[in-house]
Amino acid sequence: MKVLIPTPLRQYTGKQASVEVSANNVGEMLDKLTAQFPDLRKHLFSDDGKLRRFVNVYVNDEDIRYLENENTSVKESDTVSIVPSVAGGASATSSPPETSLSNDEVLRYSRHLIMPEVGMAGQQKLKAARVLCIGAGGLGSPLALYLAAAGVGTLGLVDFDVVDFTNLQRQIIHTVDDVGRPKLDSAEEKLAAINPFVNVRKFETKLSSANAPDLFRDFDIIADGTDNFPTRYLVNDACVLSGKPNVYASIFRFEGQASVFATKDGPCYRCLYPEPPPPGLVPSCAEGGVLGILPGLLGVIQATEVIKLILGSGESLIGRLLLVDALGMRFRELKLRKNPECPACGAKPTIHELIDYQEFCGIRGEEAPVTAGVPEIQPAELKARLDASDNIFILDVREPHEYQICNLGGHLIPLGDLPARMNELDSSREIVAHCRSGVRSAKAVTLLRQSGFGKVKNLAGGILAWADKVDPTVPKY
Repeated sequence: MKVLIPTPLRQYTGKQASVEVSANNVGEMLDKLTAQFPDLRKHLFSDDGKLRRFVNVYVNDEDIRYLENENTSVKESDTVSIVPSVAGGASATSSPPETSLSNDEVLRYSRHLIMPEVGMAGQQKLKAARVLCIGAGGLGSPLALYLAAAGVGTLGLVDFDVVDFTNLQRQIIHTVDDVGRPKLDSAEEKLAAINPFVNVRKFETKLSSANAPDLFRDFDIIADGTDNFPTRYLVNDACVLSGKPNVYASIFRFEGQASVFATKDGPCYRCLYPEPPPPGLVPSCAEGGVLGILPGLLGVIQATEVIKLILGSGESLIGRLLLVDALGMRFRELKLRKNPECPACGAKPTIHELIDYQEFCGIRGEEAPVTAGVPEIQPAELKARLDASDNIFILDVREPHEYQICNLGGHLIPLGDLPARMNELDSSREIVAHCRSGVRSAKAVTLLRQSGFGKVKNLAGGILAWADKVDPTVPKY
């Protein structure tokens, strides 16, 4: 017979979603199953050898508690479902886990309960569910808010950052009064205000290969709200290895992507992107910007996918990549296929443990000393030399719309235009290049020095550092 293994338990069955077992009754089937996968036994049976109360077993569509319990007869054509009282992987026709709703909860979720697609059984699944949100920022804010409001019982939050003024344009879970506070404390406060029935678990740490397995172990679904490639590949691999669905989204400027990865029959993130882009090729939101509404749109899509996985209903984004163009307000869909040669989820995977993802991706963006090895000048030194009327040429490599926000009066040549406009520069003069934070201008310095400009330096920290250390009247963005 086929025994269906729910997502939370697949890490103990070699990531298998189903196992073939020959037996005459349910008890014999469970004995053979746990003999084949010993680590599974403690999750199904208590120390006294009895089936745990939060584990339900169904033969086809019948709960064995209403048949003959473990003495229930089975035949080869039967399908047995093991359904622990946590969501994620249970079919839509399964009975609800052993959770109950108080009168206050019934009233709170009444608009769910009157929907046949949710109902009491679905709301109990939501209450039993455990979802881990990686990041409490742009994507994590709407994701966590809506999951809490929907009644997801346990929400885990992983973040180690503090709230900054620049976050408030899009990270709607935080307010002006939260600036300087840990994001987790701010988020926990808002989630409790929305729904005091939700258990919020905070993990104030940077996700790493060392801690990911332990963090993921206690959750059913992982929602990836990260903004860098090393962590994105880490989340993917950890989900594949632990058998947990990865509800994914990413954003940049006016565009976003969403999908569901790392399920048994669907592709993983590596199937879509086998390798990360070269370091520095794709700018971060801090460098390229993002429409403040966009993470709200994509975060809500993530929350929707999480809820559908918990309820076991609807058509998920497994095997589909949703592309969102907010500027044109267009939604497109691409079909994704599971790559049989994928090193993570393919037929013969080569990734059996988490690796060094900084090394795998190269060092990029904010993870990185992108300016390492590039000649620099500190803001205070530049200010002193300008005050002394030294003959220094200021080169601004930002975009024209950034120049309008604030500038040092320098000559504007956007980084992308620099190769074609080097003729505007005098190689005999001392040049100081700057951008917003020093990343793009470091690339400009490298390019110019390779082209024969020997007297060019990078303004360390860009115009942001100038505002911090020299002129606080310069607006920061």
